[in-house]
Amino acid sequence: MSTDEPVALDLLDRRTIRARARNVAIAALLVGAALGGVVGLFAGPFGFGLTFAVVALPLLLLAFAEARKTVRLTGTEVSVTAVGTRVVELKTVDRLAVFVTDMRGARTVNLLVGGPPKGKAISISLAMYAGTGGRELGVYALRRLADALAAIGDTRALVLSELIVAQLRAEARGDAAPDRPLYRLASAAPEGRVAQQLHPDAVARFVAELG
Repeated sequence: MSTDEPVALDLLDRRTIRARARNVAIAALLVGAALGGVVGLFAGPFGFGLTFAVVALPLLLLAFAEARKTVRLTGTEVSVTAVGTRVVELKTVDRLAVFVTDMRGARTVNLLVGGPPKGKAISISLAMYAGTGGRELGVYALRRLADALAAIGDTRALVLSELIVAQLRAEARGDAAPDRPLYRLASAAPEGRVAQQLHPDAVARFVAELG
């Protein structure tokens, strides 16, 4: 396939994404109705409607956006489409960072890219682990992402490219999840934080030790 052909960088499949969005929408309706009912006891139908709209509509918009959200890589351009579309050109990127989120017992390793043409930032989820298993971005998507990062020519990008290549090699060897670089990187992040950015020097040392 051509390196200019778009490739999806979505960690979760569409069915899972739609199910999550549906759950958020249902929760929005229930919470909005419950709070609206309480306010409605004192302020009548108008109070119910206003409270319902204030509480439920933002969450419904979030659910709609999540259901449509798709991250793609085209050449060295990363884009995310939800309600609108954000685009970041990797060759001129000015923000590159790895951060780990820890929610409900699952740790997700994310790559944050940001910069021109509009100074936007996009988060790419590389892998998510819970216990000794998890979900990882597909081999082809990781390969294309590693190549795009290597094409930047920036030291930080080269380190991240090498990290992804090491992950691909572990996949090719058939290593169990706990032996793969992204799992080890996620496990090394301190506990007690919902989201934390890993220091670039720490990531560089980790990649160097993979040797």
